Amino acid sequence: MDMIIPVKGAVKFPITIDPTVWIFDDRKVDLDEFFSEQYQEVNQEDEYTDVTSKQWSREITEGAVFPPTLKSEKKYERTKLLTNSYAMPLESFIKNAEPAPDASNLVIETEGSEVRYSLADLPTLLVQFSKEGKPLKEDGPVYLLHKDGSNLNAPLKYVSAFRVE
Repeated sequence: MDMIIPVKGAVKFPITIDPTVWIFDDRKVDLDEFFSEQYQEVNQEDEYTDVTSKQWSREITEGAVFPPTLKSEKKYERTKLLTNSYAMPLESFIKNAEPAPDASNLVIETEGSEVRYSLADLPTLLVQFSKEGKPLKEDGPVYLLHKDGSNLNAPLKYVSAFRVE
């Protein structure tokens, strides 16, 4: 199975996306956390500022020494990556391809069928790329999910391309 997914059609820049590298992307969302009551969307710039500020404060108070807790924090994050399920918001990828001004639909091409969404629905779509720490090789490379969780138990599988019309 090919793990590369094209974004094609009425776009200024046809692009390809590789979901196997999204595990390293800060925009990924933990699905267990996302579909629980406690999830809150964060502004990426605010989060970066907070992390940088905390690191700066930590270095001022503790010096540039790496305390023993950093190893356990990294180990916890690594374990989390290997056991949780993750998804990415689809909107940024389609917007980066720059849909034509007259484009109004996004067609999700799957094995043997097509599913059509309005481009206005982009903010409501997630692309799952990992399940319990494993890539979706059997029926992937990605699943399409709705942010409201309406298709959580029956996601759109076998996604092979995104076509803008």
